Amino acid sequence: MLSHTKYLTMKVPERMDFVNITGDVEKAVKESRVREGLCLVNAMHITASVFINDDEPGLHEDYKRWLEWLAPYDPSPERYHHNRTGEDNGDAHHKRQVMGREVVVAITDGKLDFGPWEQIFYGEFDGHRPKRILIKLIGE
Repeated sequence: MLSHTKYLTMKVPERMDFVNITGDVEKAVKESRVREGLCLVNAMHITASVFINDDEPGLHEDYKRWLEWLAPYDPSPERYHHNRTGEDNGDAHHKRQVMGREVVVAITDGKLDFGPWEQIFYGEFDGHRPKRILIKLIGE
């Protein structure tokens, strides 16, 4: 049984954006020497997300608009009780909840076993500070 752990550091300059991290995850799979197994990719912050979808700019813009409609940025403590703690990121917590915390992808024959068009993305909802992503691989 093989196991491999890698951390990525992300610092996204925009408050909300999506970064394709598929290449970084593929590199970790190669480094791990796992041929058959599972790959967990986890956003280790409560205002960030990891998700799988198509790398299509129109779709990403749609996500941003939809998320802003669901949970608009508003630093005041009136809309989000969380902001009464002195934070201004109540919206980011909601956006992360909708987009998810992590993904698990099968590794087959030493490669990520994706469906057509699937890519792994890091979603940032409270940018301007460094955050970590965990890549954990296990298998044979």
